[in-house]
Amino acid sequence: MDFGHDERTRELAARLESFMDSHIYPAEPVHHEQAAQAAEEGDPWRRPPVVAELKTAARERGLWNLFLPGHSGGAGLTNLQYAPLAEITGRSPALAPEALNCAAPDTGNMEVLAEFGSPEQQARWLKPLLDGAIRSAFCMTEPDVASSDASNIATRIERDGDSYVINGTKWWSSGAMDPACEILIVMGKTAPGADRHRQQSMILVPRDTPGVSIRRGLQLFGFDDAPHGGHAEVVFTDVRVPAANLVGEEGGGFAIAQARLGPGRILLVLKTAWLMDTVGNKGAHTEIQAIKVATPAMAEWVIDKAIQAHGAAGVSQDFPLAHLWASARSLRFADGPDEVHKRSLARRELRRYLPRPGDAGTGP
Repeated sequence: MDFGHDERTRELAARLESFMDSHIYPAEPVHHEQAAQAAEEGDPWRRPPVVAELKTAARERGLWNLFLPGHSGGAGLTNLQYAPLAEITGRSPALAPEALNCAAPDTGNMEVLAEFGSPEQQARWLKPLLDGAIRSAFCMTEPDVASSDASNIATRIERDGDSYVINGTKWWSSGAMDPACEILIVMGKTAPGADRHRQQSMILVPRDTPGVSIRRGLQLFGFDDAPHGGHAEVVFTDVRVPAANLVGEEGGGFAIAQARLGPGRILLVLKTAWLMDTVGNKGAHTEIQAIKVATPAMAEWVIDKAIQAHGAAGVSQDFPLAHLWASARSLRFADGPDEVHKRSLARRELRRYLPRPGDAGTGP
């Protein structure tokens, strides 16, 4: 178990550090000014022009799609190699990840399409996402149920001939307010009577499909997260898409969701990244769950101390700390609430100490 950086990681880290100094950090005030101007003009979701300039510069330097392992569209890095690079881009969370085409929710959606998408789906949607030409959104959470338990989801995806018809309401669909968002990955129930982990499926819904209504952008502790793309409430009313838009197989939605959410919080923890590379996401399940509790809590604690050090300025709009704290706090349920992960970890840990059938004194 060697977590030392190899030659390629060191070379990319040096190149990325240089790019942060020469392009990202100087662009931060420009990005802020352009976003403020768009908001004043009544178009808060308009992407600041500096973002496109940074994307071009990053791509020219080979700093593009670093996050995606095991796919020709990525940079060919392992999770362990990408981890220190993600830490560097995290120093400018509003700009650096998107400049490198490594920003959520597109990263998770690209991983879904790369692993589970058909060749046709990959050509139509994955390629433009890898090129940074479009954005995407992931529609799972619902307003009326605890969506961390996917068996609660009420949105229906019903087969009708060579189509599927979708009805339901989603919210916290991050990225859907972005004008460049063209595709939604929607999770809903195709078989409500099946086993609780085989009821759900995922399907691709173009944003301009009739019946798709982007109702509003939700605020995160008062922040609208514009121009990032916001967190939309989306209503699906008799939305009809081809059956070929189903991702994977019917009933595979829960497993796909687990695979998508796996990498979400671990690239700052080297052991978990190493386990993902060596034994896969399923084999690293325990460590992934532990990280989803520990990483947001640590980030929240650090930001809170920075706010305290800045005094009243720390909670003002003159510094990014209040917004960073709000984002970190939200991560404690974005990939499932702390309580769910702690319960699962406790059950897994307790199994080590419980007698197994057939052990002496346990009966047949």
